Amino acid sequence: MKLSEATIEQLLIDLEKAKSYEDLMGKGAAIKNLIKSSLENMLETELSEHLGYEKHSIEGINTGNSRNGKSYKSIRTNEGKIELTIPRDRNSSFEPIVVQKYEKTLGPIEDKIISMYAKGMTTRDIQSHIEEIYGLDVSPTTVSRITDSIVVHAKEWQNRVLDEIYPIVFFDAIHYKVREDGKVRSKAAYTCLAVDLDGHKDMCWVSGLESLRVQITGLE
Repeated sequence: MKLSEATIEQLLIDLEKAKSYEDLMGKGAAIKNLIKSSLENMLETELSEHLGYEKHSIEGINTGNSRNGKSYKSIRTNEGKIELTIPRDRNSSFEPIVVQKYEKTLGPIEDKIISMYAKGMTTRDIQSHIEEIYGLDVSPTTVSRITDSIVVHAKEWQNRVLDEIYPIVFFDAIHYKVREDGKVRSKAAYTCLAVDLDGHKDMCWVSGLESLRVQITGLE
């Protein structure tokens, strides 16, 4: 299926008007869904750490507390409102950290969440982001467990099936800082916004110019 002339014309108009990352990348569902699934993954890991056992584990039998369904929360982000599913415990003693009970706005962590999914990001890079997001609110063990869960989630997202052809691709970069060997270093996650033959948008991120050169033959 070919892009219609109207779709191509609208894309060219959008590109001409674009003056910022937000103008170019828009408020599409791709980023919102990635932020949503990442936060829910982190919340589930927080609850596992709080309870002391993983979901469905027999270690939870007769512990006096267990998972007890979900609650729902709307939170504002740069990409618009996101409806989050928050896990609950039976004793109501679980206090979420990454998205706290009365928090209505996500705050300045969106770029960190997005950049964790860039190909070329090391486990240490991701762990550095997790440490910055949580600060001193969680233990090193919890940071490690959340990092592990995000690494798995990121690999699944990176390896999702893509189209063979994307006739239109835009490039930009998200700049972020990570702590390495006691020093803060600046890095960039290169953002690819692609439009498929039906006019739908898809996105990916790569970390480092070498990764970009290697993967520029396709979307990833």
